[in-house]
Amino acid sequence: MIKCDSVLFDLDGTLWDTTAALCEVWQRAIADEPDARRELTREDIAGIMGMTSVQLMHKLFPRLSDERGAELFEKLCVVEDDYLREHGGILYEGLEETLKALSEKFPLAIISNCGPDYIPTFFDAHGLGKYFTDWECIGRTGLQKGENIRLVAERNSFKAPVYVGDTAMDREAAESAGVPFIFAAYGFGSVPGCPSLDRPSRLLDVLEP
Repeated sequence: MIKCDSVLFDLDGTLWDTTAALCEVWQRAIADEPDARRELTREDIAGIMGMTSVQLMHKLFPRLSDERGAELFEKLCVVEDDYLREHGGILYEGLEETLKALSEKFPLAIISNCGPDYIPTFFDAHGLGKYFTDWECIGRTGLQKGENIRLVAERNSFKAPVYVGDTAMDREAAESAGVPFIFAAYGFGSVPGCPSLDRPSRLLDVLEP
């Protein structure tokens, strides 16, 4: 068992899967951008989950300048937020039941490397905001994920948080913030050598106040 006083989550690959939706809407969006036209696959989108906007634009569109990449990323954020707010993403097995049970024992928060409206879009699409105490992202603070983990913990006076994520980048962020990491093995990454979950509900078996 892992003792904690709060549970902090990554979003993509940990709470929901939006790869199919983003592949579709991003493909439509870049069709009108001659310098960024390419064939996107769901695997392409899965491969950039958890990255910052600069990192993912470099990977998907390496020929674009940082300035042009930032401009295109802003457009992609708008189209994805509009689509996901209406259609939602794929929630992982038993997610709402798990969040409800966890929120009765711990305050919950989301920290993600995403645009400023992406986490509110998740809340709006699925009605899950009621289970969370706080959230933060690089798009709102300009801070790296580890710094945002530390920020959320400090402003909520969390003394013993844990961070749940699905990539090695998530583990590195948790370690940089001095927070224990739990690997969501059902997500997009591979992170050996740490506590892992095959579905969200396993958190109910491994966490205790």
